[in-house]
Amino acid sequence: MDLSTYFISIASLFFATFTSLFSVVNPLAAAPVFLSLTAEYKDQDRIKVARKASIYMFGVLFTFLLIGTYILNFFGINLAGIRIAGGIVIMKSALSMLNPDKPGKKLSKEDVLESMEKEDITFSPLAMPLLSGPGSIAVVIGFATQASNVTDYTVTALSILLVSALSFALLRIAPFLAKALGNTGLGVMTRMMGFIALAISVQFILSGISRFFNLM
Repeated sequence: MDLSTYFISIASLFFATFTSLFSVVNPLAAAPVFLSLTAEYKDQDRIKVARKASIYMFGVLFTFLLIGTYILNFFGINLAGIRIAGGIVIMKSALSMLNPDKPGKKLSKEDVLESMEKEDITFSPLAMPLLSGPGSIAVVIGFATQASNVTDYTVTALSILLVSALSFALLRIAPFLAKALGNTGLGVMTRMMGFIALAISVQFILSGISRFFNLM
């Protein structure tokens, strides 16, 4: 493999991991929930919460990147199974983003009530499950099982880092986004990300089926 081909393969992997993860995490859809949970916070405190939640998000996803393969081996789950299961999880999340009656990411009533009683909401429910939920974890594990060398793991880790940084940036400017885009604008952006996530989920499922029947 020559140098140009090597860099192209790395760039392709980075683009695939970044777009997949960003679409499923969808920090734009998390912005309204973040604003509602931090409605009584000062701007400086809200920024601190966004920073800590993004750091926790990176820690969660990076941990699953490192141990995801061992978890699958422990339970005897093959790559086909995790890709199909992950595709179904991502599809459920994507369909909720595409639902015009329920735009954006929403927590359950139990999660909201529980978060109101907490002094620190950065890890739960912000980092988990709002940002690093089952869908994003499934994406990370899916790419981890396909990683064949240190470079693949490094590229995926950089994708996680970039998505975490962008999530912090978007949560930090969430008040501005809410004013500039409004509920309609955020809803449109969420549906766009939902469509991309839906395409990713279908690809995950088809890839898993193909691997199961040894077609790839």
